[in-house]
Amino acid sequence: MSPSSNYPEMLRGAALRVTRPRLAVLDAVHEHPHADTDTVYGAVRATLPDVSRQAVYDVLHALTTAGLVRRIQPSGSVSRYESRIGDNHHHVVCRACGTIADVECAVGEAPCLTPSEARGFVVDEAEVIYWGLCENCSTSVSP
Repeated sequence: MSPSSNYPEMLRGAALRVTRPRLAVLDAVHEHPHADTDTVYGAVRATLPDVSRQAVYDVLHALTTAGLVRRIQPSGSVSRYESRIGDNHHHVVCRACGTIADVECAVGEAPCLTPSEARGFVVDEAEVIYWGLCENCSTSVSP
């Protein structure tokens, strides 16, 4: 079963009405991992040419609030959206070109997942962003 065939169920399960803009935004986020709002808007406009930018913003907000998409915002970057939710994965970001990739949860000693002092919080997620150069940028940098 393709993810798109499950979108109506996902929306209903989150108590959201099934609308064409919501289906199109879900599809755009699934097809373009770590996409910024402009990329999502462009993808949605390809299938729904009359949709407004504000409608896409509103849908992204509703889907994020409902937990159907995840919003990340690495330092110095605009908001990005992804469909991979609920697994506490992390990201690696290229300092040169801005490429973002998923990385699994930290392995080995993981101090980021167990805070030294939780200050009364019940911690259920940690957000870690690793920074460096992607393969393309690291090979183009002269030593």
